Formats: sequence, C-alpha cells, structure tokens
Amino acid sequence: MGGALAKMLPVFKLGLAGNLGSGQQMMSWISLNDLVNALIFLMNSNEKGVFNLTAPNPISNREFTKILSKILNRPAFFHVPSFILKLLLGELATETLLTSADVRPDRLLKIQFKFEQPTIDSAI
Repeated sequence: MGGALAKMLPVFKLGLAGNLGSGQQMMSWISLNDLVNALIFLMNSNEKGVFNLTAPNPISNREFTKILSKILNRPAFFHVPSFILKLLLGELATETLLTSADVRPDRLLKIQFKFEQPTIDSAI
C-alpha cells in the first residue's frame, strides 16, 4: 500500500484522525490495480488524448474519514480547522488538503473501461 493512504494510516490507526477543514472537499482517487489496468487498457487501444485516471466515484474528506475509521475500527472524532492547517502548512494546505478535486474518468468510461474497485470501500 502506498501513495497518500500510506501516509494517512498511522494517524488513523492511532485514533487521531478527523475531518480536515470543513470535510466537504472532494477527493479523487484510484486504486493501484485500476491505475495499472487503465494504463494497459489505453496502451492496447487506439485512443489518443488526455484521460483522467481516477475512480468514477470521488469522495468527500468527511466520508473518507468515516469509512476508513470504520474499516480500521478506530475513532475519528478530531477536527482540524482550516486556519490551523494553513498556519502549519501555509499554501500547501490550501493547494492540497483543503481544495476539492472532483475529477471523473468520463473518457475512460466512454470507451468501456471496467473498474475492479470503483468505490472507496472496495479499494480499501
């Protein structure tokens, strides 16, 4: 397991997780299996251009926190206000943790790519 999830897991496992900012910001994500499968699918196709390699179901920070804490059987009641994140991380907080990324793989779906893990529950 890698990527952003690997960095979040220790905080969740310690029971110190919670919503970041409002928790309403959307997070696009994709499982490693689906990412690799999508790349292979595209290499074997005649398609050209830009494709969004994300799962078809973005999730809010609040929903992600709730699901991951439930799967790990750990509480997630802390809330980190936006101003604290901005104080600690400056512009990085605004650009990464507090900004919505509601990106969807419309072109990938249009050419009939099938996701093995289309929801965060199935991916985690």
